[in-house]
Amino acid sequence: MPRQVLKQGSRPPWVGLAAAVWVQISAGNAYNFPLYSPALKSVLGFNQQQVTILGVANDIGENVGLLPGIACNKFPPWAVLLVGVVSCFLGYGVLWLAVSQTVQVLPYWLLWLALVVATNSNAWFGTAVLVTNMRNFPLSRGTVAGILKGYVGISAAVYTVIYSLVLGESASKLLLCLTLGIPVLILAMMYLIRPCAPPSGEDSSTHIHFVFTQATSVLLGIYLVAITVIYELVSFSDAIVYVLVTIMVLLLLSPLGIPVKMTLFPEPKNLGPPVWSSDSLSQGEGESTLTEPLLTPSSSATFLGRLHDSDASDVETLLAMGEGAVTKKRRPKRGEDFKLREALVKADFWLLWVVYFLGVGSGVTVLNNLAQIGVAFGVDDATILLCLFSFCNFLGRLGSGAVSEHFVRSHIIPRTLWIMCSLIIMAFAFILYALALDGTLYVSTCLIGVCYGVQYATMVPTVSELFGLKHFGIMYNFMLLGNPIGALLFSGLLAGYVYDAEAAKQGSSSCVGADCFRLTFLVLAGICGLGTIFSIILTIRIRPVYEMLYSGGSFRLPQSLGH
Repeated sequence: MPRQVLKQGSRPPWVGLAAAVWVQISAGNAYNFPLYSPALKSVLGFNQQQVTILGVANDIGENVGLLPGIACNKFPPWAVLLVGVVSCFLGYGVLWLAVSQTVQVLPYWLLWLALVVATNSNAWFGTAVLVTNMRNFPLSRGTVAGILKGYVGISAAVYTVIYSLVLGESASKLLLCLTLGIPVLILAMMYLIRPCAPPSGEDSSTHIHFVFTQATSVLLGIYLVAITVIYELVSFSDAIVYVLVTIMVLLLLSPLGIPVKMTLFPEPKNLGPPVWSSDSLSQGEGESTLTEPLLTPSSSATFLGRLHDSDASDVETLLAMGEGAVTKKRRPKRGEDFKLREALVKADFWLLWVVYFLGVGSGVTVLNNLAQIGVAFGVDDATILLCLFSFCNFLGRLGSGAVSEHFVRSHIIPRTLWIMCSLIIMAFAFILYALALDGTLYVSTCLIGVCYGVQYATMVPTVSELFGLKHFGIMYNFMLLGNPIGALLFSGLLAGYVYDAEAAKQGSSSCVGADCFRLTFLVLAGICGLGTIFSIILTIRIRPVYEMLYSGGSFRLPQSLGH
């Protein structure tokens, strides 16, 4: 079947970005675990270590996305999303049957597996929209990653509002909402997520549109935190609840204002950068096609002269490619398109993975045990804690995308510098947790939330810049494996064991006091310190790559050389 190449101006990507916001909110369903984990413990009679191991299942399902990473290069986005819909319905359906006691005495292993299947829907949802939108906005990767990952981060606050105001803090109703509500929402959005013509690099309105999207998302986050805190202090009537939820929905719909504005007030079309073919995601071997003029010998030599590690053979090869004489293949260099097996032999790939594993694994330990941490510090209701963590996680994701994008273009500062800074702050926050000083619980939780978001969102564009967009889906999901492995080691084994040991000393199933997590927090502070050292090494190593990619203040697409 002949390829149909997208024309500039067709299918503007802003509709897909607006739809992706709703998909990403849905893809944050794993953050609900602290809301229904107490019900698992009380209704089903589990101890804390069993609940913690279920938290590990929550993280494994959310982050093991190798299959969607492969599928996104072989199938259209709607097909990838459909798999997530089925996974969400089946997994949360089993959990609802157990918590509502519709079915009695379901075995523990089945609930563990159901939680893996349920949260694995996030991998399918997130991979489909992230890969598609990163390719639709190839010149604004950090900004797009920050926005999309930011909405995943703030999704916990959205679910908290729904849980508190609409569902009456019922874990059974929440699980039923996840079972039915998310699949319906994704089915409504799936056909809007598709490859589109990227906006022109010279289009000044692109920056304005991104700023509008970021501003409305920040407004949404502030609004969610405000009404969550107020709801804990004041009782709302049903009418006020409906109004508050309606405002939340309108704020979530605000990104649609961009394509509406573009429709009502169209702008002159400019010649844009190379674009992906409309069937690029369904080609064999996942090869996405770029449409661009052939390289001429002069332009090839000029471009290659900017590569820090170029040599004479590269020049000769590229000149010949520009003339159409040869199609010689060579190993990719950092900044070009890698296959996974090619990236796996690169030290930078593993350094980035280890840094991500140490940082995010530490952060997810706090998230999985947030309800129990609150009880240990004398806070019985973890709703505000979770909402604060969600909002700060959102700020970290959104802010790191915008900040890293600015500094990488203006000062060619590698994005991993911000990961290093976040690890230092996390180590400080864990020490605050361990000291258990009055008034530091919320401060520490906010700091961990921000840093967790920074690491998550910064990793995404870094992977695409070092190893290309062509096989970005599989590499991004390989990086995400650091999350469940960290959860298993730091949350399941370390935090769960220490908590139950302290609870046993107190002769209770629930541990109270700073000692419940003190040892865990001190170990995690040391882990973040180790991650800081690795991140410094990585930043120094990849600085030349960023100098090649961003010299002159504009991003170049060296991966196009391989097409």
